[in-house]
Amino acid sequence: MATNIRMTAGRVIFAIVSIITLAACSEPAEEVAAPGPSYDMDALKAEARAAIKEFGPALKTELQNAMSTGGVVAAIEMCNLTAPDIAVATGERHELQIGRTSHRVRNPANAPDEWEAARLQEFLVAAEQGVALKTLDFGAVVETDEGAVFRYMKAIPTGGLCVVCHGQELAPEVVDTLGKLYPEDQARGFEVGDLRGAFTVTRKLN
Repeated sequence: MATNIRMTAGRVIFAIVSIITLAACSEPAEEVAAPGPSYDMDALKAEARAAIKEFGPALKTELQNAMSTGGVVAAIEMCNLTAPDIAVATGERHELQIGRTSHRVRNPANAPDEWEAARLQEFLVAAEQGVALKTLDFGAVVETDEGAVFRYMKAIPTGGLCVVCHGQELAPEVVDTLGKLYPEDQARGFEVGDLRGAFTVTRKLN
């Protein structure tokens, strides 16, 4: 009797195992998403840095020229009128969009979007921890409604030339000109070495 019970139990276990195995084999295989396109991040970052290396000095040269001929007020007016054109021309040459943004903007048109604001906050935290501003940058491929986009930001340190119109103590004529051209100006009170903002680069990938 005990032998029969053991044999019956064995058959039941075998049957259960067989059913489970059959069920597993009959289920469709789990879908594996196809890998997305791979991008040469080093090349994308290199191109972004090349555009910034062209854009930054071009702006500085124009500012210095304006300042030498018409003073600080002329430099502010040049920045207001000419800087956007320099950005567009540089972007076209490199087939991307380039500009500047900041956690404290002068021109509302340069206000950071959500992604840029997050990167600026990371730069500020890193700067507080003693990381050299000239080493701070960030690049990533971001998926948008219009497809994949490469985004890149590089920190802009506050230099000696910057504090003339972005510093803590501004000449009366500078304050007057800023008030007329940029009534919502927040970009004052910086010291040499502070994080002034960042260059920002965007490039569509498809």
